[in-house]
Amino acid sequence: MYYLYILKCADITLYTGIARDLKRRIWEHNFSNLGAKYTRARRPVKLAYSKKFRNRSNASKEEARIKKLSRKEKMEMIKNNK
Repeated sequence: MYYLYILKCADITLYTGIARDLKRRIWEHNFSNLGAKYTRARRPVKLAYSKKFRNRSNASKEEARIKKLSRKEKMEMIKNNK
């Protein structure tokens, strides 16, 4: 199982990624050097959106699609998911 996730950073920017263990990955973004370089300077981060996928291929395709969206479109997607 893979998870696509969107994090809201302390500076209100958004970060999109994929992971097998979502809880561990969010911990890494907040407390470890294993988190993305982008999020290390923007801690703390909070989970804003997540979606499960059966395989990495589908999760990666959705990640690429979402990264092309504007901030406004991403925020709308997050809002509609709640």
